Amino acid sequence: MKAEKYHLKAESKFTRFEFISEGSKGTIRKLIEFQETTNPDVFNLAFGDFNPQTFEIDDLAVSDNGDTEKVLATIVNAVYTFFNQYPDIFVYATGSTRARTRLYRMGISRFYDEMKKDFYLYGQIGDDFVEFQIGIEYDGFLAQRKF
Repeated sequence: MKAEKYHLKAESKFTRFEFISEGSKGTIRKLIEFQETTNPDVFNLAFGDFNPQTFEIDDLAVSDNGDTEKVLATIVNAVYTFFNQYPDIFVYATGSTRARTRLYRMGISRFYDEMKKDFYLYGQIGDDFVEFQIGIEYDGFLAQRKF
């Protein structure tokens, strides 16, 4: 991927990543986590600021650090790294709010030409998943690595 991204630090299972966002609000510790779901073939992608009180992801924090594109490129980089370790898994993502889901859609759209070479991408409408298309509003997203 040609877009500028932050350096990722991964734990040994490559399911939890962290990086530091640097921008107008200073440095902000970010977490990306691929979480198991009730379906063993699907992991949920969780993302947000590191909460130092709980040591967990705060997916409602609004950083507004002026580096959205770099952050999205970093998340995509983590997805690639995760799939390198777990090529048979599906990854599901949705925002904690409708605005964040829209932001994820914009990020996928921004990197779509590159991502579609390596992934099957689907958008969720209600309970159904359809092939992702730019410009359509979705409730969530599902990705699978192409072989």
